[in-house]
Order: sequence, then C-alpha cells, then structure tokens
Amino acid sequence: MNENEMLEKEEIFSKVLRAGRRTYFFDVRSTKADDYYITITESKKFTEEDGSFHFKKHKIYLYKEDFSAFREILDEMTDFVLQQKGEEVISERHQKDFKKEYQNDRDAEEPRNSFTDIDFDDI
Repeated sequence: MNENEMLEKEEIFSKVLRAGRRTYFFDVRSTKADDYYITITESKKFTEEDGSFHFKKHKIYLYKEDFSAFREILDEMTDFVLQQKGEEVISERHQKDFKKEYQNDRDAEEPRNSFTDIDFDDI
C-alpha cells in the first residue's frame, strides 16, 4: 500500500471549525487494527512583523474508551463557564486592536470625536 492509500484509509470523517486566528480540525482516523479514534487539532496563525506568517499546531488523540468520560467532563466544564460568565465573549479586550467603548467620568464631558464634517462638493 503506498503512502496516499494509507492517508486515505486513515482519514475517515472530518469537520473544521474556523474561529478567528484559530482553526480546529476534528478528524476520525483509523488505527492499524481498523478501529477508530478522534484527533482534535488546534491550528493558530501567527503573523510576523515582516508580514510573513506561520502556524502553531496542537493535537490531542481521543480513543473510544475515553469518549464517555471526556464528554462528561467537557459538558461539565462548559456548563460551569456558561453559568458563571454567561455567553458574552469578553476576551476581545485582551487583543492588540481592542478599543475601549467607554471613558471615565472626566473624559465623558469632552467630545469623543474630533473631526471636521466635510461635504465632497466643498473639495
């Protein structure tokens, strides 16, 4: 069996979740004994100052005998997070390009926008 045939046999079913800079790959694969397991791969894009980029990947292997316990703990953890913090995403404030949409009381008295309204006919 050549390498391409082995890859085709190994990959049984796949789904992709794109989430901003991160992409998650969920793959059902086949063992040499023709049993199935799941791989979950996180791929995160990093951009260098010169404009080039690279990806960092992390992979976990999940075998059938662990499915039930894994699902139970994952459900418990996601329920906990949603009960404690709700579904609103607040992590954007930690990103480089996050802009505050509020100001302290002293700054609130000053106008937020300093621009000149121009009509294109004036140009």
